[in-house]
Amino acid sequence: MKNELHQSWLNLSSKYTDDDLLLNELWIEIHEKYTSKKRHYHNLNHLDYMFQLATNDQADLEDYDTVQFAIWYHDVIYNSVKSTNELKSATFARKRLIKLQFDPKRIENCANLIISTKKHEVINAQNQDNAYLLDWDLAILGTTWETYEKYTQKIRAEYSMFPDFMYTKGRKKVLQHFLERPRIYYTEKYHDLWEAFARKNIQKELTSLL
Repeated sequence: MKNELHQSWLNLSSKYTDDDLLLNELWIEIHEKYTSKKRHYHNLNHLDYMFQLATNDQADLEDYDTVQFAIWYHDVIYNSVKSTNELKSATFARKRLIKLQFDPKRIENCANLIISTKKHEVINAQNQDNAYLLDWDLAILGTTWETYEKYTQKIRAEYSMFPDFMYTKGRKKVLQHFLERPRIYYTEKYHDLWEAFARKNIQKELTSLL
């Protein structure tokens, strides 16, 4: 998987610069961020899954390259006890994409896509790119219960610094928020495929925490 992701990074980023040293530097940086020992879920496996979905949906996207950069950088800054991860990730992405000589307007669009993952609300509704990104990011919610349960264990590990009573209180709030949303998935495709499964999984986890 690592080699495949590395090649995907090169295929994308080399369109905008022929500076091989820079491309390698940025890849090492991304790899180190997403392979931190503190990351149990928000890691390269998460990116790989999102890229698999993005590849399948490429024809429905208006700016595939910008969306790909948003995937790469949307969790590049991740501290489970901080609420500024998305804003810092967006700032981080801006600086790196400037180095790649990416178009300024597309850089801002990429930053907004990243910021939208904070509340999982669409910021740019001019096309389906933002909606697809958010749906891929939450794809795990609509999987089988076995897969979902493993995901919950990984999330718990990322919050291992908190005792159970504190974690449970916060987790219940997050789960309830998702259930109260009119819809979890924005695109019709994934709303039809995953919505019912996601709500069932979330309710099952919530019940287990009561």
